[in-house]
Amino acid sequence: MELHLFGAATPTGEALRQQASGADPAWPLHVYSRQANGQSGSTGITHPADFTNPRAFRPAGEPGAPAIWISFGPIWLLAPFLDQLARGQPQRLAGLRGLIACSSSSAITKRFAANRFDRELVARLSGAEEQLLATCHRLQVPCRILQPTLIYGQVGPYQDRNLSRLLQLMRRLPCLPLPAETGLRQPIHASQLAAVALHLTRQLLGSGWDAALPERIPLGGDVELSYRAMLQALQQAQPPADPARRCRLLPIPNPLVFLLAAPLLLRSPKAFEAVLRMGADLAGFMPSHQLLAEPPQPFPLCEPVAP
Repeated sequence: MELHLFGAATPTGEALRQQASGADPAWPLHVYSRQANGQSGSTGITHPADFTNPRAFRPAGEPGAPAIWISFGPIWLLAPFLDQLARGQPQRLAGLRGLIACSSSSAITKRFAANRFDRELVARLSGAEEQLLATCHRLQVPCRILQPTLIYGQVGPYQDRNLSRLLQLMRRLPCLPLPAETGLRQPIHASQLAAVALHLTRQLLGSGWDAALPERIPLGGDVELSYRAMLQALQQAQPPADPARRCRLLPIPNPLVFLLAAPLLLRSPKAFEAVLRMGADLAGFMPSHQLLAEPPQPFPLCEPVAP
């Protein structure tokens, strides 16, 4: 069995590459990225794969060998890519035995957004999930879609675009105003998400996926904590001399925060709704340790999850 990893140039892709290299059993791993040139680097050969150009795609490895695809690339590009391959070059999918793709919990949490940007994001995610599942059903290939919540962490040279930005903000500001009452979050480290994908791979190659496991899996980390507590935990995890530790989290009554943010309605409804979401609970997803059948991991996770 061969593994084909798409979206390798991401924290989660790099985490899976590291975990797969130390996995038992060890499977041949073929790594793809949009910017790849097919040259060998410090992490081996990265093959080119542009989801917008399926005609140019050539699967690495032995032609027709049994394979599982794991993708951390944009699902709204993966779905039409797979569909066009299935219709135009089905021979390139001859060995496909399973697919694990990454979407986002935004497909759930932003369903009732008031701004057009988030509504379009939900439509793009949900439409891609439907198309991907439909193509896999047509090919009779089992598929699972992970819908992770807030992904964080740096793995190798790749860093998240979520909590790392908040950390940079705290390093620049002496204080950070926050609503006094903030909602729950359930951040998941990139290595936890990679471990879940690798676990599903092992499961599929063994007895097969649990019939009770849905095709779309909303997934979070192992700790639920308020938005404010999440930032405090991030601060405390930094070295003593890190300027982020000196940033004061300033609680402001929620009505006053929303009133002060009201001008954003004219300039950026998306940003205004992001302020409102600070008070919303975006948690309650399946914790990764439950799928992995392992002890819960703390937040923030400083050491990547082992394979």
